Amino acid sequence: MKRTYIIVLTLACLPVGLPKVLPAQEKPTAAAPSSGYRAEFLEDLAYYEQRYTRLAEAMPVEKYSWRPSEGVRSVGEVYIHVVMANYGVAKTLGTAFPAGLDPKALSASSNDKPKVLLALKDSFAHLRAAVLTLGDGEADKAQKMFGRQTTLRGALMMADRHWGEHLGQSIAYARINGVVPPWTEEAQQQQQKPAEKPKQ
Repeated sequence: MKRTYIIVLTLACLPVGLPKVLPAQEKPTAAAPSSGYRAEFLEDLAYYEQRYTRLAEAMPVEKYSWRPSEGVRSVGEVYIHVVMANYGVAKTLGTAFPAGLDPKALSASSNDKPKVLLALKDSFAHLRAAVLTLGDGEADKAQKMFGRQTTLRGALMMADRHWGEHLGQSIAYARINGVVPPWTEEAQQQQQKPAEKPKQ
């Protein structure tokens, strides 16, 4: 009884209104914009992130080393190229590489499906965070991207085109290896379902 009384008294004496300290993964991040050039880019980022990760998941691990010919990137190397481009774009926008990122080790892991999947997810999250640090009024700010002088809006459009190019490449790689992109497979299954009869 005495011990319970001491605990209650101690808790009652604690200062009220202390700021809540959140664990690192729960710290609030910048709010996603609802309009403007950043919102448009982040919508595309989410689209490509979903496409890349789902296709990478669908590819059998033994196909990660497959390449159409000598001197051309393999399946896994294309995904790692996208990963490194995501980090490179973020760095160009002013967000440094994550601590401990080792590009050589990433390149060497291109045949390791779990590592590639994790790297894809981490790199898209990193780039998303980098875009959230930009200002809404900076769309026309001068920016260099992929060796070309452009605006910040133009730089993000270049990154967007880069994703499209390599997603098309990855889809072709998948098709050659007998893998139907998951979203196409889902659409085909929906088309094959018999139409529901109207209720009478």
